[in-house]
Amino acid sequence: MTNIHVTRQASDPGRPAWDAILPPVRAFPPLDTGMVADWLVIGAGFAGLAAARRLRQLHPADSIAVLEARRIAEGPAGRNSGFMIDLPHNLVSEDYAGALDEDCRQTAMNRSAISFAREAAGEYEMSRETFVLSGKTNAAASAKGVKHNLAYAKHLQTLGEDHELLDDRQMREVCGSPYYRSGLYTPGTAMLQPALFVRGMAAGLAAQGVKIFENSSVMELGRSGGTWNARTGNGSIQSPRVVLAVNGHVESFGFFKRRLMHVCLYASMTRPLTENEQRVLGGDSQWGFTPADPMGTTVRKIAGTGGTRIVVRNRFTWNPTRQANEAVLESFGQSHRKTFRARFAMLADVEMEHCWGGMLCLSRNNVAAFGEIDEGLYSACCQNGLGAARGTASGMLAAELASGMQSDHLNHMLAQPAPRRLPPEPIASIGAFAAMRWGEFKAGSEL
Repeated sequence: MTNIHVTRQASDPGRPAWDAILPPVRAFPPLDTGMVADWLVIGAGFAGLAAARRLRQLHPADSIAVLEARRIAEGPAGRNSGFMIDLPHNLVSEDYAGALDEDCRQTAMNRSAISFAREAAGEYEMSRETFVLSGKTNAAASAKGVKHNLAYAKHLQTLGEDHELLDDRQMREVCGSPYYRSGLYTPGTAMLQPALFVRGMAAGLAAQGVKIFENSSVMELGRSGGTWNARTGNGSIQSPRVVLAVNGHVESFGFFKRRLMHVCLYASMTRPLTENEQRVLGGDSQWGFTPADPMGTTVRKIAGTGGTRIVVRNRFTWNPTRQANEAVLESFGQSHRKTFRARFAMLADVEMEHCWGGMLCLSRNNVAAFGEIDEGLYSACCQNGLGAARGTASGMLAAELASGMQSDHLNHMLAQPAPRRLPPEPIASIGAFAAMRWGEFKAGSEL
């Protein structure tokens, strides 16, 4: 018999702008009764919705239920920057690169996730702004950033991957700003409106008979007689097989303790740009820049529902308790305004309308918290800061593992070591805080 009391509930600071700029949609009901399902997925982010969709494909006659602690798109998936990246993107590396063999395998897995998401976008008739296979650019604002891009380009050449180096003039033609010295464009990234995407996934799955419950936090998860029972505040679901798709929140369920790093990353979004401001800015109608230095600033220009806006994302806090840190939100909002004005001085009168944060889960050795962690209980967690691609892949593969399937991607995931144990406290927190502040300092103008 297993009986798990969930120790904490998920928490993120601020309302995510991606959801706030959209029209409201009808809520899915909370779970308020007892029910039985063939499959239960806990978490309705990228991993959980991918798991539910893959289970629906593999078991079309089975009953599938999904529990989400908040509204769809209010959690980390709706706070994502929307880069569904195909290529190696190791956030603890100076230039994102890792070992060649591992990078090849991870790229293939990421691309399978992007294909899965693209098929879902088509099947569920999502709008074009929801999913665009447009590529993205590593933007360099400093000599060190240029050096990082050149090193990464060499790595991509060894991998046989398409890429294009852009000079300062070409970067200005894309974004309208003279801030950047160079860029490294790669074509395989999909750009999402993340709130629209997870909303669309949930609506499509519901139309296929998947039962989705919002505002239904799991308080207890127990197993007896071969059946799991998930209890929320007002209801319960019994199921023989459960997929945990809760990223770092898996530690609150008692698994992978002292093996996961919990970090909050912050972002701000402008008000809609006027037509005159868009003319003054120039550049392409939409684009996405990741920083050449992983500790730098991600920038996107978006156009669609909610108008034409610019998003900036930078600054990290170490949050081992996985709780929101509302106190720093205003401070980092001020930092984002400075970041924005440094890049877009011609838009000095444009204010930030939204500021928010979202939790990331990382492991020291850049591996997932994946696999069968108890009989009939499967983890699709720890996306190492790449929730859109790795989360989708983890959810797909957890569904396949629970269904008794085999594949090269699944075998690779199962062959990975466990997340490496963290140092004891307070060493871990002191070291993490120092590493983040030092990394931001070294990033210089990339921040």
